[in-house]
Order: sequence, then C-alpha cells, then structure tokens
Amino acid sequence: MTQRSVDIETADGICPATLSLPVGEGSWPAVIMFPDAGGMRDTMRQMGERLSDLGYVVLVPDFYYRNGPYDPVDMRTAFSTKETAAKIMGMMRGYTVDLVVRDAGAFVDYLDSLPEKKPGGVGTTGYCMGGRLSLITAANLDGRIAAAASFHGGNLAKADDPDSPHHKASAIKAVVYVAGAIEDQSFTDEQKDLLEKSLSEAGVIHTIETYQAHHGFAVLDNPSYDADAAERHWKAMEQFFGSVLG
Repeated sequence: MTQRSVDIETADGICPATLSLPVGEGSWPAVIMFPDAGGMRDTMRQMGERLSDLGYVVLVPDFYYRNGPYDPVDMRTAFSTKETAAKIMGMMRGYTVDLVVRDAGAFVDYLDSLPEKKPGGVGTTGYCMGGRLSLITAANLDGRIAAAASFHGGNLAKADDPDSPHHKASAIKAVVYVAGAIEDQSFTDEQKDLLEKSLSEAGVIHTIETYQAHHGFAVLDNPSYDADAAERHWKAMEQFFGSVLG
C-alpha cells in the first residue's frame, strides 16, 4: 500500500485529502472514507490505509478545509471542555448538505481521473457524522455511488430534519449497509425503523444492523472504541464492498 497527500479542486477552493493505493499495478475500485466530527487526523489516515490494503483506492477528504488549517483533534478529550466541544460543533454545523454534495461531486471526479481507479461506481463509507455524509452522497450523486456504508452514523432518519438522508431514499441507486450502535441518541431505534421503512419502500437493497457497542465503536481514538465491534466492522466492509464493487 502507498499513501500520499493530495489536493482536490472544488467549487470553493482546495480540499486536502489522503489517497491510499494498493500495492502492485492495475486498477482497483475506489471508496471515499468520510471521517467523523473530528475531521482529518492520523487515525483516519490509518483507517484509509487498512481499507486500501483490502484492494481499494481510498480517498479520505479533509472536509473542514473551508475553516482553514486546524490542529488535529484528539477525540478522547474533544468534548471534555466547552471550548473544544463548541469549536467542533460549529465546524459540523457549518458543513451543510449543499457543501457536502458539491464536495462529493468533486471527490468522485478526482477519483474518476485516476488511472489506478477501476471504471464504475464509487463506494462511500463514514463514521458518526461521516456515516451521514456517506448516505447524503449516495442520495445526491445518482448512479455514481454504487455502495454506501455507515458506521455509528447519526441522524440518518430524523423525521423533522429536511436534510435527513432518508427523505431522499428514492434517489439512492447504491446498495446500502448501516451499522448502528446501542443506546445511541443520534440514531435511535425509531430512526432505524424509519430508515428501514424508507429504504424498503424505495426499493433500495440494504442491510441495517445494530452492533452491541456504543457510538464511536469503530474509531480507535474514540473513548468508546470497542475492539471486537471494530473488527466486525472491518469484516463487514470487506464483504460489503467486495460483493458490490468487486
């Protein structure tokens, strides 16, 4: 596996990202990995590496680029003070659906320009906030997204949120895999039921599961990281992307 920093031109500027490529020559399917609310940091780069080792071109974008340079976030302490929590929440709220969709189109354009990328639709995956971004991308980029995964994603089916991705389930052409957490107020049982109903009525091929772990279980620097659930998520991604993207 090789990894390098890249710059992606978007409608609003230059988005830094990390690109990971499998070892060897040839072409491979591509996946966009959306970080959680902590944004770009070494943990996310390492996760991009691990997914790439399974045989994928993996792009991890720093979607907070409009905020300018920022110090890497330590998710173990990120919400321990009002100051750091307010900063992260402000960055999250500032990343609106319109910005997500504009960026996602640029990310897919970039991947499609790479000789290492296999022709065909792109996969998306993400964690917490990134899980929501993964489904928003699938709901807005039509057939360009072939497979969309979400791990402990939040607000995926919030009835009173006009931007909730479940409202656009009929626009999703991708196969969907969602892994929720227990006791997660950002993705409650009611949301799981509503997402199930919305995807089923739209004819979207999908799987929704609940892992016996708490929100943040898959990301190593989260205080709620769960090693067993994290390994389950890696196996699930390998099977999911392998079956859909090849």
